[in-house]
Amino acid sequence: QVQLVESGGGVVQAGGSLRLSCAASGSILSFETMGWYRQAPGKQRELVGSIFKSGATNYVDSVKGRFTISRDFTKNTVYLQMNSLRPEDTAVYYCYARLSRRTDNYWGQGSQVTVSS
Repeated sequence: QVQLVESGGGVVQAGGSLRLSCAASGSILSFETMGWYRQAPGKQRELVGSIFKSGATNYVDSVKGRFTISRDFTKNTVYLQMNSLRPEDTAVYYCYARLSRRTDNYWGQGSQVTVSS
């Protein structure tokens, strides 16, 4: 019944910006954690970052200072603001959400982000 719907992917030149959104269908749900993974061609899936109920965040080192995760608790929506994009950021980005540490993740459908040089 829970569904995560992503939007905002696209093509951008190096140095540009994009913002991804991920909205959970069940707006009454309160997720412990929401965040983003990405997978580049030929590479493993990588956790980009997460945001918790407390508002605390974490990020993979390669995006620190460039990407910002935020969330709207009322809408159960998580955002990924991506600035200073680099070609190596090119990947399919998947949002995720979980209700607690004991539960499985819910997943978005994936958004292609392509950064051209």
